[in-house]
Amino acid sequence: MMFRNNSILTGMAYTGVLMGCISSAALAQSGHSNPWAPTVINMLPPVASLTTGVWLKGDLHLHSRHSKESSNNPVAKIIAFSRSVGIDYICITDHDNHVEGDVANNTWADPEFRSDSVLLLYGAEWTTTRGHGNAFSAKPYDHQRLYDVRDQRDVVIGAVKKQLGIHLSANHPSGKDHFGYSYDIIESIEVWNSAIWSKNENAIMIWDDMLSSGRKLTGRGGSDAHHGTPDTPDKATKNSVQAKANYVGTPTTWVFATARTPQAVVDALTNGRVAVSANPYAPRVEFYADLDQDGKMDMMMGDNVRSTGKAVKFRVQVTGNTVPDASYTISVVKNGNKFDSLHVTGKTPVAEFTDTPAALGRTYYRVTVEGPATPYPQVPGSMALSGNMVGLSNPIYFNFDPNF
Repeated sequence: MMFRNNSILTGMAYTGVLMGCISSAALAQSGHSNPWAPTVINMLPPVASLTTGVWLKGDLHLHSRHSKESSNNPVAKIIAFSRSVGIDYICITDHDNHVEGDVANNTWADPEFRSDSVLLLYGAEWTTTRGHGNAFSAKPYDHQRLYDVRDQRDVVIGAVKKQLGIHLSANHPSGKDHFGYSYDIIESIEVWNSAIWSKNENAIMIWDDMLSSGRKLTGRGGSDAHHGTPDTPDKATKNSVQAKANYVGTPTTWVFATARTPQAVVDALTNGRVAVSANPYAPRVEFYADLDQDGKMDMMMGDNVRSTGKAVKFRVQVTGNTVPDASYTISVVKNGNKFDSLHVTGKTPVAEFTDTPAALGRTYYRVTVEGPATPYPQVPGSMALSGNMVGLSNPIYFNFDPNF
């Protein structure tokens, strides 16, 4: 008992000393001014047009025969399939470590790497011991340089990426092949990898963490498809079944591009005017904001404006191949936390909500939509893997520093 009493007394004495130290420290810091405290952001780029543009759908994570573990998936097969399901653009992102970084003389030099209808981005999966990422470009670039610095400090990698003028994106950021680099060297993050929606929970958490800390990173999708349907039964492999469950467009990444060009696709991806749907036939999520509540939308997902401290009306629209009599659930996320849940029906379901972004400091909103699965006849097994997940939006931003 004496031991316990002494312990308690000792603990009380220690607490008193600690409290005294904290009190003194607080007094010493009374004149402190945090140089990183939120301030009014006066100069922000103007919001681009909400009408001058075109929605393009594509897949930003695909593997052809130039990835060694791929099967029955030549470049021509990928392009032909993409065209058949209405895909507008793709990026074939073969593993660069399979060719020692020489993507230019493998995937890009493949005679089948050409199309008159599907826009082809240049890229590769940056496959390293510290994680995986995808590089995207509207034109050829020296990918060998990016591969060569894969084990260097992040500041070196960031400088090389900037010199190359490419868009760098984090792939499947959590799990075995995570993204182990600084998120300050990338422009986007793969928040929906493959048809299996349920495995992306940690990716969404990381995305919200980055957004909440001021990093304006675009959320995108990518099927990560490796295996095509064999032309004849004798060419089948144990992985051939995947072509009917996870292939081009599972999920599909939509971009609101200023033109139907590869550069416009990359620009839209960088600017965040992006939504992701379960497959090419699933409805697209559109997310807008009416800043002065005059009935006219002033900004869309990816846009960033200064908050006036007044209430803003937001509109969520589910566009495309919806089920008229079905109910869709729209979950609104504000600053990483669930804000509201809305239920809509109809041929073109629309929901609105109102909130007041903080006058000082960052605020962002994004939405996800759940409802009936949309049939994908060419990849029928994907529906069960995606479950009720229909699509998601990128955020609408307030007071985000463009020079962060």
